[in-house]
Amino acid sequence: MTTAKARARKRDAPPPNAPPDTPPPDTGGARMRVGILSQWYPPEPAFIPGELARELATRGHEVRVLTAFPSYPEGRVYAGYRQRWNDRTTTGSITVRRVPAYPSHDNSAARRVASYLSFAATSSLAGLRYLNGVDAIYVYHPPPTAYAAAGLLQLARRIPTVLHVQDMWPESVTASTMAPGGRAGSALHRALAASMRRLYRAASGIAVIAPSMAALLIERGADPGKVRTVLNWTDENLFRPVPATAAARRAIGHRDRCTVMFAGNLGPFQRVETAVRAAAAAGDRMDLVILGSGTQEPALRQLARQLRATNVRFLGHRPAQEMASLYAAAEYQLLTLRDLPALRGTVPSKLQAALACGRPVIASAAGDVARLVESAGAGLTCAPENWQKLAETFLTAAATPPAQRAETGRRALALYQDRMSLRVGVDQIEDMLAKVGTREAV
Repeated sequence: MTTAKARARKRDAPPPNAPPDTPPPDTGGARMRVGILSQWYPPEPAFIPGELARELATRGHEVRVLTAFPSYPEGRVYAGYRQRWNDRTTTGSITVRRVPAYPSHDNSAARRVASYLSFAATSSLAGLRYLNGVDAIYVYHPPPTAYAAAGLLQLARRIPTVLHVQDMWPESVTASTMAPGGRAGSALHRALAASMRRLYRAASGIAVIAPSMAALLIERGADPGKVRTVLNWTDENLFRPVPATAAARRAIGHRDRCTVMFAGNLGPFQRVETAVRAAAAAGDRMDLVILGSGTQEPALRQLARQLRATNVRFLGHRPAQEMASLYAAAEYQLLTLRDLPALRGTVPSKLQAALACGRPVIASAAGDVARLVESAGAGLTCAPENWQKLAETFLTAAATPPAQRAETGRRALALYQDRMSLRVGVDQIEDMLAKVGTREAV
């Protein structure tokens, strides 16, 4: 294999908005050929692999992406795309090859498995030739089946890999509504856990999105020397500080009192029910506006009616391009999570989005999310799945003076820029790729 150090290049200057106290890592001044394996990729809302590819190319690396045809989240191939075997698009130093896969994102476990396994098969067939000769491969997980092609190349061509773990398997599967119960569920959990242990041992380097996740992977057999915490970035083209406008305040129905916004998926792991009950208890001191949809939306609407929570409003989906202005129109952004061990070691993307917009956060969560918010003074926290405590937190937020909220927002933005920005995250991934590509320790 040709190593990364064999192709020296001059490093690009950091972008003008880079945090001044975060110098770029020393990757040996080498220009790399990087493979990116991800079942999800733009135009899907998959900004982590998409922005990684773009930023690596900007830094002078050659990037080859192997992905499926876009179908997320509807489970249908996007208009303008037709599944075929050898679909390639080259833009500058980024080449994207798409391979067919069964598209499904509904609640059917069988169809979801078919989607994951079909991409594992087609990407493995295509990857042996398409990714041959790269210096290192980055694999975006979930699903972990995306690692199949990288595993083959590791065995056949000795190409090292960096696995980017976004959520914990098997918990994210077995705790979902798709998993079977009883003995079948226990057997599924054991089988997935064993598979993940083998995958962690096989990867040359592992990036995780939260400190507690790193500890959990090490506990499950990952080599501590391979694991690095790399906090996710957000789509900085969409989420950025903007001034609050009268139009945006009208759009969310702002009534000149403290408004807390939940924006995101209304699913079983978010437990937005806690927020609806808390808002009902807080009464007319504050408003809760909910943007987004999901499997729990009908039940949440019914709950708000039952509680006669007139201060809870459901706004449905809004275009991504509007989100920064809508965030600015609310006083706080809300993050709620179920109290599960696996979720204590994860940092949901809605936290980065709120921080990047410079908005104070209310976190009804445990673990790393709460520690990040508390340590930076970026908002308020309370115990998860406790509507009484969250109601008290809502009232505290409503009583906070505007000047104090503004200072909290400034600290929120500083937390994002210093620890979660695109440049900081790609610096670390680039460093990992360079080190595994030259057989150095991560």
